[in-house]
Amino acid sequence: MGKFFDMDSPVMRFLTVMADLMILNILTIICCIPIFTAGASLTALNYVLLKMVRNEEGYIVKSFFKSFRQNFKQATIIWLIILAFILVFAGDILIFNYASMEFPKALKIFLFVLGLFMMMIVIYVFPVLSRFENTVLNTIKNSLFMSILSFPKTILMLLVYAAPIVLFYITPMAIPLIFMFGISVPAYFSAKLYSGTFKKFEPKEEPIEDRFETIGQDDEVE
Repeated sequence: MGKFFDMDSPVMRFLTVMADLMILNILTIICCIPIFTAGASLTALNYVLLKMVRNEEGYIVKSFFKSFRQNFKQATIIWLIILAFILVFAGDILIFNYASMEFPKALKIFLFVLGLFMMMIVIYVFPVLSRFENTVLNTIKNSLFMSILSFPKTILMLLVYAAPIVLFYITPMAIPLIFMFGISVPAYFSAKLYSGTFKKFEPKEEPIEDRFETIGQDDEVE
């Protein structure tokens, strides 16, 4: 029984990770409430989770707000760009579904492919921002590049992020569970997937606290 409650036992390590993920999930939701801070909140979440999957985590809350402050400007710009795209994309979907006229099939296919690429960028862009120092434009470009480079992993990440949404539609009773783990758990498993991809572009023997310059850096947007 003593070994069961030992801090190094598999059970206690699992419970510790789940407790950290619950704290991160609630913290992320709270910091997303003002809407315009969602980008910084998601960046901070991924910053901490990458440290966790590499067993380099320190103080969860302290690390979260460190990244939140450090990346606030760029994360907010990127988030507003994404939000604008989402609104335009949602408007197009409504027009296609409720307009009296019939739209060309090729246009619908183009919209689907564009939406897929945007989702691929979204699931990588905040992790990339949390880890690499770059301009806004290059952060977006490199997010797309990495998502294509690891396409099978990208598909798995999309499925993982869709799981809480599917769970909600299956049973609304899962709302408390989603509130506690619906963002952090998918992001945690995604961090396990993209960690290897990131290592291909990281300088050797550098601490994770430092962000790195990534490929294709220029002075286009700060």
